[in-house]
Amino acid sequence: MTTDSSLRSGPGTTGRRSSSSRDGRDGGAGGDGGGGRVHGQLPGREHLPARQPVAAASAVPVLDVVVPVYNEEKDLHPCVVRLHGHLARTFPYPFRITVADNASTDSTPAVAVALAAELPGVRYVRLEEKGRGRALRTVWSASDAPVLAYMDVDLSTDLNALLPLVAPLISGHSDLAIGSRLARSSRVVRGTKREFISRAYNLILRSSLAAGFSDAQCGFKAIRREVAERLLPMVEDSGWFFDTELLVLAERAGLRIHEVPVDWIDDPDSTVHIVRTATEDLKGVWRVGRALAVGALPLDRLARPFGDDPRDRALTGVERGLARQLIGFCAVGVLSTLFYLALYSLFRLGVGPQVANGGALLVSAVANTAANRRLTFGVRGRSGAVRHQAQGLVVFAIGLALTSGSLAALGAASGSPSHGTELAVLITANLAATVLRFLLLRAWVFPARACSEPDFEPDSDSDPDSEDVR
Repeated sequence: MTTDSSLRSGPGTTGRRSSSSRDGRDGGAGGDGGGGRVHGQLPGREHLPARQPVAAASAVPVLDVVVPVYNEEKDLHPCVVRLHGHLARTFPYPFRITVADNASTDSTPAVAVALAAELPGVRYVRLEEKGRGRALRTVWSASDAPVLAYMDVDLSTDLNALLPLVAPLISGHSDLAIGSRLARSSRVVRGTKREFISRAYNLILRSSLAAGFSDAQCGFKAIRREVAERLLPMVEDSGWFFDTELLVLAERAGLRIHEVPVDWIDDPDSTVHIVRTATEDLKGVWRVGRALAVGALPLDRLARPFGDDPRDRALTGVERGLARQLIGFCAVGVLSTLFYLALYSLFRLGVGPQVANGGALLVSAVANTAANRRLTFGVRGRSGAVRHQAQGLVVFAIGLALTSGSLAALGAASGSPSHGTELAVLITANLAATVLRFLLLRAWVFPARACSEPDFEPDSDSDPDSEDVR
């Protein structure tokens, strides 16, 4: 159960407004309720509209800053007063400050209610269960602000970083933003114990979950509302690991996470239990890592759903997929080379070097063409396979001429070279042949025009055996 004080307008909100309806949406990005939001496709990010002169009472906040608290009767009042004053002076859009009370048992509720009555644009929400993640999920899910943020009540992070934190979200450049105490230009004052735990935890995230963000637990983050609507239903944790799980899902979805270096001073009176929090976080890492390993997370719902990735646009005259094709070609090439060398060594036991080279190269070339056809250039179906293999054999003939010529030159130069020398020459020759092979496969065997239409769907009346290039 939650209680919500009346939201008043005044300094910090007067004369400022952001439309609550963007791209035909009113309220939520998906336009429907419940789980439908998870499956819907989001529109492209855009710059939020600038403030407009309207009646103060109808001003809709652009930013909703949540301050989760539990038994913070001492720090809550100075925190909110300072935060409100900073936003009123520096933030060019309407804002709201939401105090999210996690079932406090001291006088925190009374302080929060007094603040809501005293300061315009401040509201109070009461939750009867503890958990920072639960508080953020509850407030963010119900907020009408297009940009959602939160910060710790101790205000350890310098407030001058708040506008740089949310600016990329307002402009449409990024989807999430986090403050980082571990960035090179951050200035942090804290004890050795906390420094070690923080760096060790983020090292664990990088090694176990392949996290690319630098600081998962800094209490200074922001997210666009339409992104939160898609991600929050998938985040299981309701405690301190909530931040990390949200960021991991966002990163796996290909969302853009903006990092802001912060000035941060440790609060010596912090009530956070470090060991218990670290233990719960490690349990969360194990849970998410296991879910990712077995494919239990619905990442197919998240994978690039935001509709504004330039890689998705059909642009004429711009070749696409080169980096992915190079990676696939190199992987296939390494395996093919090992396969070729193994075959050559086997054939060499019974025949001469030229015959062994030709046989090994022929067998590996057929396998190489088939693997590149499917894995590197994404060609599916049987149609055209014979033609592709024939063209691949032409490429093979060029490679054979190059490697055979190298062996012939080696034999003419040294008479009877050792097996190791033969392998070294063949490896060098194959490297040169590999570059030529990729260029021929890309430009001739599997031309770009067949690989530049990832969304091609054959007509229902077309040949069912026609190629499906994805």
